[in-house]
Amino acid sequence: MHDLLFDAADTPGLHRQILAAAAGLTANEPDGVANMANVAALLWHGLPDLNWAGFYRNLGGDLVLGPFQGRPACIRIPWGKGVVGTAAALGLPQRVADVAMFEGHIACDPASRSELVVPVMLDGVLVALIDLDSPLTARFSEEDEAFCLELARLVSGRLAP
Repeated sequence: MHDLLFDAADTPGLHRQILAAAAGLTANEPDGVANMANVAALLWHGLPDLNWAGFYRNLGGDLVLGPFQGRPACIRIPWGKGVVGTAAALGLPQRVADVAMFEGHIACDPASRSELVVPVMLDGVLVALIDLDSPLTARFSEEDEAFCLELARLVSGRLAP
């Protein structure tokens, strides 16, 4: 059991705390779903102003809902569709300040106003995507994106099925 106390007022420190906790929680666990569940919980409890935090998994070429925190979500998202599908198809992060302006946005939760999706790659293959949603527009910064990219690198080998 881990009791984690995060300081949301110090964003760089907060990111370091979450990365350290994710490293410790996933270090010796071979089950990718268990690791995604713990990382989703860390993100949910550590980052302020979220209404959804979790993963979409690349299963046989399908983007399938993985462990998450928040309201029920879309189970499958097509490649190239919405923010998640676009990040998967391009293999690049997608930081969207206002999802209403993102053509083809899939509104799994109508309360979401901004979104950050980062691919988790292992040996050039998409394993999963980290997906963060917020009810605030422009919630995610370049610093948040860099943090999620670092988190994706950290856990990439620990999320495979």
